[in-house]
Amino acid sequence: MTNYSTSTAALQETSAAQTALGSARRSASRLALAATLVCAALSSLVAAPVQAAPIDSLIKSVKFDDVDGVNKLLAKGMDPNSVDNQGIPLLVLAAREKSDKVGAALLANPKTNIEIEDKAGENAMMMAALAGDLNFVNLLIAKDAEVNKKGWAPLHYAAANGHDDIVKVLLDHSAYVDAGSPNGTTPLMMAARGGHVSTVKLLLDNGADLTVKNQIGLTALDFAKTYKEPDVVEGLTARLQQMQQK
Repeated sequence: MTNYSTSTAALQETSAAQTALGSARRSASRLALAATLVCAALSSLVAAPVQAAPIDSLIKSVKFDDVDGVNKLLAKGMDPNSVDNQGIPLLVLAAREKSDKVGAALLANPKTNIEIEDKAGENAMMMAALAGDLNFVNLLIAKDAEVNKKGWAPLHYAAANGHDDIVKVLLDHSAYVDAGSPNGTTPLMMAARGGHVSTVKLLLDNGADLTVKNQIGLTALDFAKTYKEPDVVEGLTARLQQMQQK
């Protein structure tokens, strides 16, 4: 005699197993599909070429004095007063890097602010003077850039590195020979600090006052002594003696 209750239970177990198996297969199929889609997405990301942002391309062109690259990007609407990720304006960057061709292109653009400053308050004239780039300085002067900037001035920067040619050009364009920085430091003090004998002489010959003191009471002679520049010490001492004999 057939045991119907046993057969029924067996059928129910078989049906449940089949249902579970079907569910597992569907889950596996969904996981496989998801994995395929993820792989496809990752492949497309890897395959896609990484393109530099326009501002990055512009900054690179400025640094490498690529005037054609700069002109193309400016023609597409890029701002000539853009800054890099450190807040340095393009014109200041060009002066710092001695990118004269790019500098000329930026200065030819009517939208360029020739007095624009970086976060430290430095402008293109100051950076060109520091770098000893006479051509860039002349380009800026031709565009009526300010020679007597308040505070730290281009003459301080030129004197600090002993760039006599730029010191002379700035003085010829009415740079104030005893310009005082925020702490009272003069170009003569900067030249003395750097041991630039010829620059010290040039400034003195153009009327620099070697008796001027900064806010902590130091003169140019004190700077020369502090930074152990014996030739400058000798020259300034001789000048002082000449003054005292008059």
